[in-house]
Amino acid sequence: MTDRLSPTLDPFQLAEELSGKHLIGGNLVLSASGRTFDVTNPATGKVIGQAAYGEAADVDAAVAAAKAAQAEWAGLSARQRGKLVAECATLLTQHAEELGRLVALETGKALRTESRVEAGVLADAFVFYGGLGSELKGESVPHSPDMMTVTLREPIGVVGAIIPWNVPMMLMALKIAPALVAGNAVVVKTAEEAPFACLRTCQIMNQVLPPGVFNILSGYGPECGAPLVAHPDVGKITFTGSVETGRIIYQTAAHKLIPVTLELGGKSPMIVMGDADLDRAVAGAVAGMRFTRQGQSCTAASRMYVHEDVHDAFVERLKAKVDAMTIGDPLDEATDIGAIISPQQFERVQGYLRIGQETPGMKMLRCASMPAGTELADGLFVQPVICTDVPADSPLGREEIFGPVTCVFKFREFEDAMAAANDSEYGLAASIWTRDLSTAMQAGKRLEAGFVQVNQNIVVLPGLSYGGTKHSGIGREASLEAMLDHFTHKKTLIINMT
Repeated sequence: MTDRLSPTLDPFQLAEELSGKHLIGGNLVLSASGRTFDVTNPATGKVIGQAAYGEAADVDAAVAAAKAAQAEWAGLSARQRGKLVAECATLLTQHAEELGRLVALETGKALRTESRVEAGVLADAFVFYGGLGSELKGESVPHSPDMMTVTLREPIGVVGAIIPWNVPMMLMALKIAPALVAGNAVVVKTAEEAPFACLRTCQIMNQVLPPGVFNILSGYGPECGAPLVAHPDVGKITFTGSVETGRIIYQTAAHKLIPVTLELGGKSPMIVMGDADLDRAVAGAVAGMRFTRQGQSCTAASRMYVHEDVHDAFVERLKAKVDAMTIGDPLDEATDIGAIISPQQFERVQGYLRIGQETPGMKMLRCASMPAGTELADGLFVQPVICTDVPADSPLGREEIFGPVTCVFKFREFEDAMAAANDSEYGLAASIWTRDLSTAMQAGKRLEAGFVQVNQNIVVLPGLSYGGTKHSGIGREASLEAMLDHFTHKKTLIINMT
């Protein structure tokens, strides 16, 4: 355990202090090669620091530290591990404002509407899992009067976690908190665009956790992520990211015969029936589309199916709501919507918008005003766009854009809406808005998604089982089952009583 860190509210200073470092075995260390790469502020295009360039040698060091620490960590009682994880939550709460500012700086997400919220959920995830240590229990199996048969839950060993840039701290917490409480040691590979807030989180938690239990690396997928997945001492991989990368990870894990959890994105439908509370549905569309996250969310309601009786009114009210939002500096308290994460993602979004502009008959309603001022002139800002009259086969309505672009389709019959909503390779999230209980129940059963809501579009929270079907992934997160099913092995122990 190290001396307690003091919160630092200057994110630029923190980025500088954390530059060029991994955290391995409880210590901030340089990469084995000494190489680094730039991390930029998406709102200005300016470099805010350098991340350590992780490669196979760094992976070897981190996994070795995790393996050395794991046996002693697993030897603690589950409740003691839970207590330490909960103590981490207390520290993270004390650093919440600091972490919110840091993640706003590196991701471009607005502090007030997104980044500060994420820092709060981060701590809550460790509170939730910290209290579940006592649930790591087996069963008594009445197999035979002459035998005492029980099952035990045992940790896997070393867990490798690879996280994305859109909600990096929260998604990391939902992976490592259950892994730690279950008795595993973890090695995290951060997204190259957003390494610092997660590294700071690891540094804070290492004030409580034994050295080597929680290690963190930065780097690119081929040089750092791939060696982590392939490492012979890594017994489990949990990943959030693209379908393409998920397939590669799954193939490597299959060769090793190790379990994986994959959360691979979505194209989430939102169905608004003619009897819906329209004001409530419009507010839910703004929240569900994650406009305050620039639409960079796996659960973004990027396909909206609205009954023809209320379609025009819905679109008009939705545009008015989004028009009233402020695009600007993520660290400004007045800002609702920040910047796109990277030039590559910015160009991806622009590419889809060009397709829309070139599609005959498609209407593209641009919302809100671009930020003024020369200091943000090089920022990666995109106005939210509401698309109507979208052809059913348009890429905008079928592919995951991961930007502030939603398509609103008109429907007449409930069956048509259900068929369209399920006509997707993805199956992560969905919602329906109606006052009719029967309609809500039918939709809840028939929508092909792992996370379905009625008359709301809240984000993923600890305690709510979260995961997808079809190409949206394998496994569940954020719940007790995630800890039991994905971060432990079940052992059967039989004692002959004769």
